Amino acid sequence: MEPCAECGAPMDPQSCDELFQTLLALDHARQAPWGPLHGVSVACFLLQHPSRLPADDGARAWALLHAYLAGGLDEVNQLVGRARRGNSHRVKGRPAPAVAQDTDLPHRDAPHSRFSVTIHDVAVDGSFPSAEFTERVKAWAAATVDAWS
Repeated sequence: MEPCAECGAPMDPQSCDELFQTLLALDHARQAPWGPLHGVSVACFLLQHPSRLPADDGARAWALLHAYLAGGLDEVNQLVGRARRGNSHRVKGRPAPAVAQDTDLPHRDAPHSRFSVTIHDVAVDGSFPSAEFTERVKAWAAATVDAWS
């Protein structure tokens, strides 16, 4: 089977899409260790599959990964909190807060190496086992940033 055209992972036995859907189901259960890392997991997946990047070209995903790598989930939660407050009806008309600070987003078409850690590595056997899940996601985030940097 051919590797994924975007992240380079082997597509055997499951595709990146299938694994992502499995991960999202675990994330949405909001149970540890998957739920708290939902945003980080989605950011990694999007940046490793750039054809799916939202209109902001992944700026929020990029900022979220940098926050996670710099300060863990506490830093991510602060970033998300600022974004929520900035999106409040109480601040309509004010400029939106900057998304990424000191973490310039590479251009969407920037050449990048193959990723050393992909969703297939995080999935292990396709089930995303809880044992060492947090460590695998951290390695996934680091590999994503490294490849795009």
